Amino acid sequence: MKISVILPVYGVADYIEKCADSLLAQTMDDVEFLFVDDHGPDESIALLQRKIAGHARERQFRVLRPHHNLGAGMARNFGIEQATGEYIAFIDPDDTVEPDMLESLYEKAVATDADICCCQMQKCYPDGSKGEILSNPRVEEGIMTHENRAYVLTHYVSLFASMLYRREMIMAGDIRFPSDRAADDSYFVSCVWMKASSVAYVDRPLYNYLIRPGSVTTTKNSDKYRLRLAVFAKLMAYAKEHDVYDEYKAELDLMYLKKGYLSSVANHVRNSDKPSHKAFEEIYDELLRQVPDYKKNAYYRANKVMRFLVWLLRHCPRIATAALRIYIKKNNIVS
Repeated sequence: MKISVILPVYGVADYIEKCADSLLAQTMDDVEFLFVDDHGPDESIALLQRKIAGHARERQFRVLRPHHNLGAGMARNFGIEQATGEYIAFIDPDDTVEPDMLESLYEKAVATDADICCCQMQKCYPDGSKGEILSNPRVEEGIMTHENRAYVLTHYVSLFASMLYRREMIMAGDIRFPSDRAADDSYFVSCVWMKASSVAYVDRPLYNYLIRPGSVTTTKNSDKYRLRLAVFAKLMAYAKEHDVYDEYKAELDLMYLKKGYLSSVANHVRNSDKPSHKAFEEIYDELLRQVPDYKKNAYYRANKVMRFLVWLLRHCPRIATAALRIYIKKNNIVS
């Protein structure tokens, strides 16, 4: 099997048939599609089964049924354990992909012997309109040098579904989604960038990312920042346990500053009508636990805007709240 595609299914009855159509239209044949039934409230799985019934590619579709609801990240882990493909892809069942996505990524990955192969992502909306094109950080294709890994660790975005992953790398690196239902994609992608030996790119938007009301990424939760803190604490622990932290301390500490500290503050700001000073203090205390010497970080010292923003959060939180919204959007630190 060349590719295993893993899709966690929960509450996507309005979208799953369109997603299935895009999978049935794939130009690659040697693929298995693993739909993990996450015990949703609607008939998503029934709609999928009716869609593929009698189709020539029906046998490529498998429905996996864990005993209880897992959440998207753990459902993907459930699929990883049963995947047999040389490479693994993740697709969300409310999204669609271009007909040649899997074939294009696989051919490029094999041709370059890459652990990961990235494409671009196209934002789409329910009315059929399209938004911006999202891209992974671009470095020279081939072997990941120290400089290239340092660059992606400080510039990555969590476009995990726009990437094809060598299954052997995932298994050997013990890379899984965390159980916390927040920032699980950031955790997974960060671990991948720590462990991948080589990278390749297909510079086309092959994945159509639907932005819809009520999705996980648009639903408010004022306490979710605590889950993000827990996830990024686990990420720092992963880096240390897998002998990555010492070599990339500066980059990983900066990553925590951006995606652990600032993104947790941002999450609280975005999800609260009245952001809490107590929450800001809690998040800062965790920063001191994870990166006690953050003020000495060379990247941080060179970034005047970040230093000023952190100072504002410590001394003028109300003003910082407004400034943070602008900084988040410009620097893409929430993903």
